[in-house]
Amino acid sequence: MQNIFLDTNIVVDFLGERENFYEASAKVLTLADQKKIKIFTTSNTISTTYYIISKYENSRIAIEKIRKFKLLCSISITDDEVIEKAINSNFKDFEDAIQYFSAVATDCDLIITRNEKDFKNALIPVMNAESYLQTLKK
Repeated sequence: MQNIFLDTNIVVDFLGERENFYEASAKVLTLADQKKIKIFTTSNTISTTYYIISKYENSRIAIEKIRKFKLLCSISITDDEVIEKAINSNFKDFEDAIQYFSAVATDCDLIITRNEKDFKNALIPVMNAESYLQTLKK
């Protein structure tokens, strides 16, 4: 079973039901629900997603969405070593560095994001949800 790391934008796309992005993210989450893949994200992604969703929806609805999402998703490692690596990395965006090193520390096989260019120095594959779903059809 593949370990898949979801970047914050994918989680927000799914829980926020963002137009043009929801369908692909929902298909990835369906694979997790069917136990075909195991998904991970950081605790920071959970809190950021709640913050964003609660701006547009009732906070109780936002926390319920997080609760249901958490049934499908595990929290990746974000320890001192991950933060040190992120601080000392050549990533332009610190949050992306944390996401990347957390995915690596958790032994994820792949990162799914809408911002592939932000992970250009990644040593594990990085792709968007649509591209990932296309690889499964081959």
